[in-house]
Amino acid sequence: MQNPIKLSPPQFLATLFLFLIFIGTCLLKLPVAHEQSLSWVDAFFIATSASTVTGLATVDPGTTFTIFGEVVILFLIQIGGLGVMSFASLVVIMMGRKISVKQRVLMQEALNQPSIGGVIRLVRNLFVFSISIQLLAVFFLSLRWVPELGAAKGIYYSVFHAISAYNNAGFALWSDGLMGYVGDPLVNIVISFLFITGGIGFTVLVDLWVSRKWKNLSLHSKVMIYATFIINVLAILLVFLFEFNNPKTLGMLSGTEKFWASYFQGVSPRTAGFNSIDMTAINPDTSLLMILLMFVGAGSTSTGGGVKLTTFVVILFTVAAFLKGKEDTVVMKRTIRNAVVYRALAITTISILFIFAALFVLTYVQKDVSFMVILFEVVSAFGTVGLTMGLTFDLTMIGKIVICAVMIFGKLGPLTLAFSLAKQTRDNIRYPDGEVFTG
Repeated sequence: MQNPIKLSPPQFLATLFLFLIFIGTCLLKLPVAHEQSLSWVDAFFIATSASTVTGLATVDPGTTFTIFGEVVILFLIQIGGLGVMSFASLVVIMMGRKISVKQRVLMQEALNQPSIGGVIRLVRNLFVFSISIQLLAVFFLSLRWVPELGAAKGIYYSVFHAISAYNNAGFALWSDGLMGYVGDPLVNIVISFLFITGGIGFTVLVDLWVSRKWKNLSLHSKVMIYATFIINVLAILLVFLFEFNNPKTLGMLSGTEKFWASYFQGVSPRTAGFNSIDMTAINPDTSLLMILLMFVGAGSTSTGGGVKLTTFVVILFTVAAFLKGKEDTVVMKRTIRNAVVYRALAITTISILFIFAALFVLTYVQKDVSFMVILFEVVSAFGTVGLTMGLTFDLTMIGKIVICAVMIFGKLGPLTLAFSLAKQTRDNIRYPDGEVFTG
C-alpha cells in the first residue's frame, strides 16, 4: 500500500485506521446489518470498539445485529487486532509483488519493531501463528457449544469468540458475557489461553518458536514472560481475596466456581475484557485493581492495549535504580538504554494526561454517575479492554464520542508516540546546565 500524500508513517497508519472505522460504520448502518434501530453514533461506536479490539458496546451485539452485522464486527476485530498494515502487506505478498522500503517502514511502525529487518518474515509468522491458534480454539470450543447450540450455531459461536478472544476484543454474543460458563473449565481455559497468547505479543511468540530454549530468548521475551506470570498470579489471588465474600460475585459460587471465576477475572482485565462475573457488583478494591491492570495493558506488538507491560516494568526498574543511587537501569543483567527509559516515561505521562482530559469531560456530562465508574470506563477504553461497570449503555452522545476518542488513542496513541520518540535526531548544540528543584 502506497503513501501518496506526504504523511509520516504514524500519520499514515492513523489515517488508514480511521478509514477502517469509517468503512465499518457505513457497513454496520446498512439495514441488512441490524435487526433493531441503530443510530449513526452507535454504529460509529461499535465500529470503533471492534477496530480498536476494545469490546465496549452501547447496544447488545447479540440481539442488535444480524449475522451480516456480526461478521462485519468480526472482520473489524481481526483486521484491527492483527493490524491494518499487516493485512495490506499480506495481500501484497500473496499477489507476488515485492515490498518496497517505504512499505517496510510502515510495517515497522505498525508492528512496533526497532528496525525494518525481518518485518516481512514477522508478518508471515504472525498470520500463521494467529490463524493456527484460532482454528485450534474453534475445535475445542465446538466440543462445548455444538452439543449445546447445534452444529451451525455452535461452530459459528466458536469462531466468533475465538477471533474475539485471540484479538483481545472482549465481544461476546451473550448479553451477560461469559457468566453462563463461570465454572466451565473448557471455556475458561480456551478463552483465557487465546487472549493471553494474543496479549503476550507476536515477537515473543515468534521468539519462542525460533529459539526453543530459555537462554536463547531475547531480553524482551524473558521480561514479558516473567512479568506476565507474576502479574497474573497476583491479580488472581487479589480478585479471590477481594471478592470471596461478595454475595453478588464470588460469594454465591461453589468452591470450584470461585477458583475459575477468580482465575478468569484476574487474567482478563489486562487485555481481553471478557467477564464471567457481574462487573457492576464488584467491590471498590477490585475495581481499583482492575483499573491498574487495564492501564498497564498487554505486551508490545500484541493485540492488546494499555501503556504495555514492558513499559511498566522499565519504569519500575528505573525507579528502583534511582532509589539505589544507580545511574543505569538494569534488567536481568542488561542495561536499558536511556532512550528506552525516556520513551517509557513519555508514553506513560502522555497517557495519564489524556485519561485525565477524558475524565474532566465525562465527569461534566455524566453528572449522575460515580467517579469510580467513570474512571473504570475511561481506563477500560484506553487499555482497549472492554470491561464496564454499566456506564456504556447510559453514555450521552458526547460521552460516546469521548470514549471513542479514548479507544482510538489507546490503540494508536502510545504506539505512534513511541516511534515518533524513537526517531533520534542529532543535535550538536549543548546548552549550559541549569538547576531545577524537584521532589
